[in-house]
Amino acid sequence: MNVVVASLVEPLQVPYNYYSCRKSQIKKNPKCVMVASSRSGVGSLVIETNQDQQQISTSTETPTTTLSSVAARRLILLRHAKSSWENRSIRDHDRPLSRSGQLDAIKVSQNLLKLGWIPQLILSSDALRTRETLKIMQEQVQAFLEAEVHFISSFYSVAAMDGQTAEHLRQAICKYSRDEILTVMCMGHNRGWEEAASVLSGVTVELKTCNAALLEATGKSWEEAFSLAGPGGWKLQGLVKPDTAV
Repeated sequence: MNVVVASLVEPLQVPYNYYSCRKSQIKKNPKCVMVASSRSGVGSLVIETNQDQQQISTSTETPTTTLSSVAARRLILLRHAKSSWENRSIRDHDRPLSRSGQLDAIKVSQNLLKLGWIPQLILSSDALRTRETLKIMQEQVQAFLEAEVHFISSFYSVAAMDGQTAEHLRQAICKYSRDEILTVMCMGHNRGWEEAASVLSGVTVELKTCNAALLEATGKSWEEAFSLAGPGGWKLQGLVKPDTAV
């Protein structure tokens, strides 16, 4: 496992409001639940809307591609597990996980494994609660330990800035990813993480602690995937929660 501590502080490369969360772009939030396939035993995601119900099958294998082909790019936006407030003297950046948060991190890592959403690249806030969330996930699932990891200090601060997280994540992903990397997980905080998920997908997304939004777009590279999808163009494949059966 390669671990790098980094700080992403480069200026925005697109206009400030490119990924701004505009009401006209955000559709009504679908209700996302997970069910188990009765035929294969492999987890599936069901997205329920007022108009229809669509079942989305999941794969336990990483999509394959050549460098010259268009590929599915899968993005996991995971909010850290629940932190502890027992010691009020600790600064926010250094708060550890609570006991329930530790248990949730175990469950969500197992659910992601069952659904086949395993990242090859992990970009994470350097706050203690995100580090501890990732450490537990790596202890539970070997594949998370094999991913390339970068801790990015700006992920902690940008989450509190209105309308900036989606663009900041785009810059970080395009900086650290390579064309052969097809699944990336970004770990961070609200309000920025659920705002970014909403802006990218075009629907209102709520991310409670240790919830993950599964997003997908296509492109020969991550840069192309972001460019082609634009705001609202990423497909929300579902939400993964610790207590949802897979």
